[in-house]
Amino acid sequence: MASKIDTVILTKDEEVNLPHALESVKPLDAKVWVVDSGSTDNTEKITRLHGAEFVSHTDYQNQAQQFNWALDHLPLKGEWVLRLDADEWLTPELAKEIMQKITSIQSGVNGFYMKRRMYFMGRWICHGGYYPTWILRLFRRGKGRSEEREMDEHVVLSEGCAERLKNDFADENRKSLPEWLAKHRDYAVREARAALRGHISDTRKLKKSFYYFLPPFVRPVLFFIYRYFFRLGFLDGIAGLKFHFLQGLWYRWLVDREIVKRR
Repeated sequence: MASKIDTVILTKDEEVNLPHALESVKPLDAKVWVVDSGSTDNTEKITRLHGAEFVSHTDYQNQAQQFNWALDHLPLKGEWVLRLDADEWLTPELAKEIMQKITSIQSGVNGFYMKRRMYFMGRWICHGGYYPTWILRLFRRGKGRSEEREMDEHVVLSEGCAERLKNDFADENRKSLPEWLAKHRDYAVREARAALRGHISDTRKLKKSFYYFLPPFVRPVLFFIYRYFFRLGFLDGIAGLKFHFLQGLWYRWLVDREIVKRR
């Protein structure tokens, strides 16, 4: 009998994070697929130890393309598809809620938004506009697909409506800070390219409507002040200070540097 859910997890060198993601989906009636883009660590071994399917697809362009490739090429059989990153995990309460919902939901509901908790250095980042962040991650097979965006892509439904689940999933990258910084340097290049093409994410309404009209290198400072003081980011403690500075100022400064270089 086919599982009710196909869980798709995208990876590259995720031996640190992947075990937590795989453990968190065990309460689901799910077939788990790990779609890998060229790992050289123990990602494949960990996948198989947890009973999940490992699929290599090294023609990686971006997360949206990789996930859509999985939708098109994997032999998915479940009624529902759950999309997770390797550094994300479901709370037990959310896993239980998912199983309850998909067995009793109305036929017109084709997706579910889930609340994301962001963790940094072991601290839940509750402020600065980071919680709650609602993201559509669970949808009926054939009814959802990722936007073709280079950055900040989202799953969108082709038909029907979506409801909100009460419980959370977590985004917790357990890799080292230098690895986190390297990842965001790559993100900065990709976001700059997207910004120059006008592909600003709808989730960042501040930047879409106002942010990019401000002068480069000034706007990251103003954005950090807004997040850290006006959105109460200072309540997130020392870890929050580092996160809001790095993600809200340093990262945004890198994006501006790339934009100026490419104009």
